[in-house]
Amino acid sequence: MKKRKLPGENISLKTKKSEDPAVMEWINAQTNLMDSIRYLIENELIQNGVRNLQTVIPSERNLALAMNGQTAAAEEIVDPEPEPVIEDEIDDEDIDSWI
Repeated sequence: MKKRKLPGENISLKTKKSEDPAVMEWINAQTNLMDSIRYLIENELIQNGVRNLQTVIPSERNLALAMNGQTAAAEEIVDPEPEPVIEDEIDDEDIDSWI
């Protein structure tokens, strides 16, 4: 059984030799890598709670393909045109009935 991590202890990360260039670009763009990773973990906790991601993520992933698919899906989303506001016509009879 692996040792439980405790607050304040170091953890180590190692990139793959075949790491996707976009992953390396993201890593290198972070001014505080640990805080960025912590933020991603916090969002995962909010969405799904505590779980072992290895049970749900595919072992083989194609980031470029997934990113292209996400872009295509985003382009398909069209903002609906707001419906025009129809103002009630008020005539003299309406005004007379209010008085």
